[in-house]
Amino acid sequence: MTIPYTMTQTLPLSLDPVNLPYYALRTVLRMFFALIIALIFSFIYASLAAKNKRAELFLLPLLDILQSVPILGFLSIGVVGFISFFPGSLLGLECASIFAIFTSQAWNMTFSLYQSFISVPKELTEVATVYHLSPWRRYLRLDVPYAVPQLLWNSMMSVSSGWFFVVASEAITVSGHSIMLPGVGSYIALAAKEQSPDAILYAILTMLIVILLYDQLLFRPLLAWSDKFKAELTARNAIPSSWVLTMIRRSVLFCVFDVVWSGILNFFDSMLEALSVKNYGIAKKHNELAMMTTKILSYAFLLFFIFIFVYYGFEAYSYFVEKIAFEEIQHVIFLGSLTLIRVVILCGLASLIWVPIGVMIGLNSRLTSKLQPWVQFMAAFPANLFFPVIVAVIVQHHLNPDIWLSPLMILGTQWYILFNVIGGAASIPFDFQELTKNFHVKGWLQWKRLYLPGIAPAYVTGLITAAGGSWNASIVAEYVSWGDQTLEAQGIGAYIAAATARGDQPRILLGVLILSIYVLILNRLLWRPLYVYAITRYRLD
Repeated sequence: MTIPYTMTQTLPLSLDPVNLPYYALRTVLRMFFALIIALIFSFIYASLAAKNKRAELFLLPLLDILQSVPILGFLSIGVVGFISFFPGSLLGLECASIFAIFTSQAWNMTFSLYQSFISVPKELTEVATVYHLSPWRRYLRLDVPYAVPQLLWNSMMSVSSGWFFVVASEAITVSGHSIMLPGVGSYIALAAKEQSPDAILYAILTMLIVILLYDQLLFRPLLAWSDKFKAELTARNAIPSSWVLTMIRRSVLFCVFDVVWSGILNFFDSMLEALSVKNYGIAKKHNELAMMTTKILSYAFLLFFIFIFVYYGFEAYSYFVEKIAFEEIQHVIFLGSLTLIRVVILCGLASLIWVPIGVMIGLNSRLTSKLQPWVQFMAAFPANLFFPVIVAVIVQHHLNPDIWLSPLMILGTQWYILFNVIGGAASIPFDFQELTKNFHVKGWLQWKRLYLPGIAPAYVTGLITAAGGSWNASIVAEYVSWGDQTLEAQGIGAYIAAATARGDQPRILLGVLILSIYVLILNRLLWRPLYVYAITRYRLD
C-alpha cells in the first residue's frame, strides 16, 4: 500500500479467477480495518449521546446529517483529502476506500448502540445504584453487556452493507479518471464493463466462500458467546453454539490468554475506576460549577455549528448560483421527491415481508444458526450483479426504467430491517415467551402484546438505517450500466451517478446536498418522533 503511485497510473487488474483469492483478501482487510474503526467510533459517539443530554441535542442531528450523505459524497471528499495526506503513494487511495466502507458501516452500529444504552431496563439500573457502581463500572458491567447482542447483529448487517457498496469503494473516480484498487469490488466493476457473465459467477462464488468463512470463524462464535448477556431469568431450551468457540475454550492457549487478558482488563478497570470515582466526587462536590461549564461549552458548540452552517451554506449557495442555473436546482429538488416516493414505498414493502420472517428467525436459535450465513450472503450481494438480467429484461420488453429499476433499491432496504428485527426478537426475554404460552396467548394477540412491542425499538432503528441505505442504493439502482448500455430512472440517485461518471463536481455536490436535506427532513419529522415513541412506550421495564 505504500508503493509509489501517480494518478495517471493504471493498477493491474485481471478477470482471471486465479487472482480472486488475492483480491478477496485485499477486500476483507479493508473491511476489517473499517469495522474496527466503526466500532471505536460507535462506542465513543453513542456513549456521549446516551450519557450526556446536552451532547445528545447536537450529536443526534449530526448523526442524521452524516447518515444522509451518500457514500459517493464521502468518497469524493475523502479521496482528495487522503491523496493530499499521502501524496505519491497508494496509501491515500487505500485509506479513501477504507473510509468509504467505514461510512457504510458506522451509522447503523452507532444507532444500535445508542438505542441499547438508553433502553437499559430500570430494574437493572436500580441494582447498579444499590451496589454503588461508579459511572465507569456501570458502563462496563451493565450498559455494554446489555448492548452486545443487538450490536453483533448490527455489526453483521454493517459488514454486509460494506460488501454491498464495495464496488463503489474500490472503483474510484477522481477528476474524471477511473481508478480500480485490487479487490472483489473492482473485479465486479471490470466484469460488468467487459460484459463477462463467467467473471460475475466467479465473483459470486468467491463472496459466498468468504461470507461462510467469516460467519463460521467470527460471527457465529461471537453470537454464541454473547448469549450470556441476554437479560432473562428462565433458561432457554436451545442455546446457540459454535464449534470454533468450543474449540477455543478447550485449548490450553486460550486459558493462558484468558489469564493474561483478565489481568490487563483488571488493571485498566482499577485505573479507570479510581479516575471515575474521583471525577464523580468532584462533579458532585462542584455540581453548580460543572453545570455552568457544561452550559457554556454547549452554547459555544451550538454557536460554532451555526457559524459553520451559515458560512458554508452561503459559500455553497454562491458556488451553485455561479455554476448551475436555478431551474436545474428546482429540477433536482423534483428528482429528490421521486426518489423519496420510492424509498417510502420500498420501506413499507420490506417491512411487510421481513418483519414476520425476522421474528420467526430471531425466536428460533436453531433456525438462526442455519439461515444466518445465507441471510448475510444475500445482504452482501451487490446490486451490480443483477445488472445483466435487469438490463436485458428491460431492453427486450421495452419496460419503463422508472418502475423496473426500483426493485434494485430494495437490496439496500430490506436487510437493515431484517437484521434489526432478528436482533430485537432474539433479545425478547424467554420469560415473556413462556408467560404467553402459559396463558395460551396466540395469533394476533401474541403479536400485539409481545412480538411487536418487543421488536419496536430495534425495528424503528432498522427503519431509520434502511431509509438511509435506500437513499444510498438509489445511486446504484437508478443509473445502471452493463457494457455500453446504460439505463436511467428519474431520480436524484441517477443525477448523482451521471454527474460522477462525467466528473462534474458542482452537480455531484448539488445532488449530495439536496439528497442530504431530504434525508434530514425525513429523519427529523418522521423517523425521530417514531423512534422516541417506540423507545419510551415499549421499554422492557
